[in-house]
Amino acid sequence: MKLFDLRSPIGLFARGAAAPLAAVLLVPGATAAAQQPAPAAQQPAPAAQQPAPVPQGSNVPPPAAAPVPSEMELARLIWSTMVTIANANGSGNYTVLRDSSATGFQIANDPAKLSQIFAGLRASRIDLTTTLLTAPSYTAPPQLLRPDVFQVQGYFPLRPRAVVFDMAFQWQNGEWRLFGVSVEPRIIAPPHEQQPPAAE
Repeated sequence: MKLFDLRSPIGLFARGAAAPLAAVLLVPGATAAAQQPAPAAQQPAPAAQQPAPVPQGSNVPPPAAAPVPSEMELARLIWSTMVTIANANGSGNYTVLRDSSATGFQIANDPAKLSQIFAGLRASRIDLTTTLLTAPSYTAPPQLLRPDVFQVQGYFPLRPRAVVFDMAFQWQNGEWRLFGVSVEPRIIAPPHEQQPPAAE
C-alpha cells in the first residue's frame, strides 16, 4: 500500500489501532487547475473572457517556486519533526505539531485526533529525541509527488530499536511544512558473529 496516493480524493488516512506504527497520511485531491472546465475545442475565447493585462508598474510578484532542500536542510526538517512529535508524545498536547504543519494537515487533524493516531507510538516509549544523535539514513532518494510536495523515506540506525520514518513536506508560505508522517520503532537484530577465515 502506498503511503501517499495523490489520485485518491480522501483527505486523510490514519492507520488503525492494531497497526504497530503511528501514521498521519494526507492525501490531497485534484488541483484547482484540474477542476476548471476546459474551453470548447477550436472556439476562440470571447474578448470579454480574456484576462486583463497587469498594469505597468504593478508589484504583483510571480508565484514562488519551491526550492530543492539541501542535504542539511532535509536532515533538519526530519530532526525537527521527530522532536516535535517527541514533545507532543511527552506532553500529550499535539497542538504545536498540528499548527506547525501544512494547512491541509491542520484541516484534516485536530489535536485529539492526532493523540489517538500516535497512541501506539506513545505506548512504545521510544525516545525520538535520540534521533538527534545521528544523521538519518535514506532508503530511497526524495521523491517529488507534485511541484510543491516531496516525500522522503529512511531510518535512524539506533540500538536496540531503529526509528523508521516516511515523511512528506509541502512548500507553503516560503517554508517546508509537514504534509504527512509515519514513524515506527523497529528492533534491530544483533549482528552475526564473524566466522574465522577458512584455512588455506
